[in-house]
Amino acid sequence: MSVLHVRDVPDRLYRKVQKMAKAQGRSLSAEVIALLEDAVRQGESRLRHARLMADIRRDAWTPPPDTPGSVEVLRQLREERETELAGETT
Repeated sequence: MSVLHVRDVPDRLYRKVQKMAKAQGRSLSAEVIALLEDAVRQGESRLRHARLMADIRRDAWTPPPDTPGSVEVLRQLREERETELAGETT
């Protein structure tokens, strides 16, 4: 297993990690390793998300030129609904 030495850790951060380790029933080393593993997992997750978003943007679907806009679609739906409602009341 590799050894990692970290210098100049701020006292406040050191004490917080010590408290976290105690609360988890871990040694300081075990807590630091757990924190590093979590940070690496989160970094990898963010990277996967960024790649996925880039793929989605690159492969974005574009509608055909004759596709009506959202305002027109809503107007058509409203007209259809009003026609249905008018038919139900007669």
